[in-house]
Amino acid sequence: MNLIFLAIVLAAFGTAAWRQARHVPAAGVEAPMQALSSAMMASAGGAVELALGLVGVMTLFLGLMKVAEAGGLLVIIARLIRPLMTRMFPEVPADHPAMGAMILNLSANALGLGNAATPFGVRAMQELERLNPRPGTATDSMALFLAINTSGVTLLPTGVIAIRAAAGSADPAAILPTTLFATVCATIAAIAFAFALRRFFPAEPLSDAEPPRKATPLRANPGSPDADPLPDSGTAYPLWVSLLALGAIAAAIPASIVWGRTISPWIMPLLMLGFLLFGALRGVRVYEVFVDGAREGFQVALRIIPYLVAILVAVGMLRASGALDAMVGAVGGFTGRFGLPAEALPMALLRPLSGSGAYAVMVSIIENPATGPDTYVGYLVTTLQGSSETTFYVLAVYFGAVQVRRMRHTLAAALLADAVAVIASVAICSYLFAGS
Repeated sequence: MNLIFLAIVLAAFGTAAWRQARHVPAAGVEAPMQALSSAMMASAGGAVELALGLVGVMTLFLGLMKVAEAGGLLVIIARLIRPLMTRMFPEVPADHPAMGAMILNLSANALGLGNAATPFGVRAMQELERLNPRPGTATDSMALFLAINTSGVTLLPTGVIAIRAAAGSADPAAILPTTLFATVCATIAAIAFAFALRRFFPAEPLSDAEPPRKATPLRANPGSPDADPLPDSGTAYPLWVSLLALGAIAAAIPASIVWGRTISPWIMPLLMLGFLLFGALRGVRVYEVFVDGAREGFQVALRIIPYLVAILVAVGMLRASGALDAMVGAVGGFTGRFGLPAEALPMALLRPLSGSGAYAVMVSIIENPATGPDTYVGYLVTTLQGSSETTFYVLAVYFGAVQVRRMRHTLAAALLADAVAVIASVAICSYLFAGS
């Protein structure tokens, strides 16, 4: 992110300086460098206003998610997908801690609980490394897990819905069907690519002098202070229950496409009612737990102000300098033929590289009065944000946690899944919102 931030500022300054050297003063025409300075100040103020506007929405969503989590929704989803996970990861014992951590990670991602998902993912990688006979080299299970992790099915993109609401969208939840469709397509692609590519990136065979490393348990002494136990993901439901749930998700895709615009105004009220009723029926003190989660949302919204200021100022400089317009003019005609406007192209390219960079591009688009959150471009960029992950960041964090340097086919499978997510996002948004 350091290099990306610096590159954006340098490109903006260089373009503005070149235009300033060719500038002929005229009445009513702002000099390029003056426009750059004005954009910096305006972007900094806009970033703070956006963050403050996000406070209320973030507190609402994190409060609701806290109620659902306290009621055991995460464990229910984990129990649903356990039978499927044991078949996709046959080399991982069903009762091994790695399996439980992977299930909890993917369940948290499906609910949009990014902060809760990361610790489970790191623990999953640590446990998979304990099963790894070749330390430092990614196993097939690691590659498949991270490919799914970077493209996982998203049932509730809470963060993006909150951003759309803060940007003044008349229908913040309209991206639920589009993100579901895109993430299902990307997840299927991730699994297929991970299985297909593993044969082209074989692990190095063990030498006779290097016996396979035996798996070690997670905790030699579960009662020790540093045990840090995983939450119990529960006994798996029968396979038919998992298949029924999977079928329901699959059926929701065409239903959301056909009736998406009709049901989207109902989603937000039903989410609040459903989560609160679920928590109440599970014995959760819904008001107190909601307030605890809302307090966390308030703190999160305030913590992101410095990051928003840095990135939005850089993007504002890029727009004011004319560099972004030059890029849009160069490639807009080509990508626009396929439903990917040039304005959204930086978002698609940045998403695997930099979450904050892609976030800034998305915010700058939906905050721009010429586009806004409820136009085709606004729907597309928010769908891209909700249906893909910062691939390089995920691989760096998770592989770095276990000191894996040879990632084999992981990056290729994840990037191909990212490409499928972009294609699926363009396809579904073109179908639903082409006239917006």
